[in-house]
Amino acid sequence: MLRLRDPVQALNAVQTAWKAIKGWLVAGGGNLELEVRKETRSSKQNRLFHALIGDVSKQAEWLGKRRTPAEWKVLFVSGHSIATKHGAEMVPGLEGEFCNIRESTARMSIARMCSLCDYVMAWCAVNGVELREARQWTDAQVDQETGEIMEAA
Repeated sequence: MLRLRDPVQALNAVQTAWKAIKGWLVAGGGNLELEVRKETRSSKQNRLFHALIGDVSKQAEWLGKRRTPAEWKVLFVSGHSIATKHGAEMVPGLEGEFCNIRESTARMSIARMCSLCDYVMAWCAVNGVELREARQWTDAQVDQETGEIMEAA
């Protein structure tokens, strides 16, 4: 994977990759796939999000019942989608149940995941959930422009 940060660096990286790709193709090494997409959430953001939903699952209830981290994940991703005007789609499931077709957190951009974590932390503040496990990540430095979690303060 190549991370492209600016035009000059990107050109150099693509030219270097082309040299390897061309050799492979000329030698008959088979078909290749090239994907260019926006960078997705960082592993630190992922760990923060999972620590947040872990804290929530240990301290909060939804509809009078404790929920698992996986259930809270669905609730938060769905709520965040509505709160940020991305909408939601409820469809009948294969066995007549209803399913929320939601966005994938693994494919979220860094900025989108930052927004989701902010949404969860705001929910925690309003609902009295202490950030215990997530504290190690919430005390971190955050790049105000990109939302990237840097390192603990």
